[in-house]
Amino acid sequence: MSGLVTPAERQKIAEEKEAAKVREVLECKREAEEEQRKMREEFMSRELGPEALERFNAMIRRAAEAGLGELMVMRFPASWCTDGGRAINNDEQSWPETLQGWAKRAYDYFEPHLKEAGFKVRAQIVSYPDGNLGDVKIFVSW
Repeated sequence: MSGLVTPAERQKIAEEKEAAKVREVLECKREAEEEQRKMREEFMSRELGPEALERFNAMIRRAAEAGLGELMVMRFPASWCTDGGRAINNDEQSWPETLQGWAKRAYDYFEPHLKEAGFKVRAQIVSYPDGNLGDVKIFVSW
């Protein structure tokens, strides 16, 4: 046997283990922030493709076949709205004006067609992490 671990060695081992845990947590946080940044960048630059109407019709058809009267068409963080989701949370009529990126382009493209066809569009805050506005969901109903 080579001898007992001294209190100083035990302390060093514990500190190294704790430092490794902290590094791991910080790396996970950095990766999550980078992923969030990439998702936001994609959301802000995403365009509607020529197949958008066809894909939307297929979604509506599947929902109708399932007996649904409403379909969630989009989910994104409230912080991606110009007001952080405040207008949506307060159910203000002007909430569409706070949309940005892909949500705005999709709303601006579909809303006139949907309204004309008798659909309704609504947005709702669906999560409140730590008491803050979390995610927005946009629904189409008929």
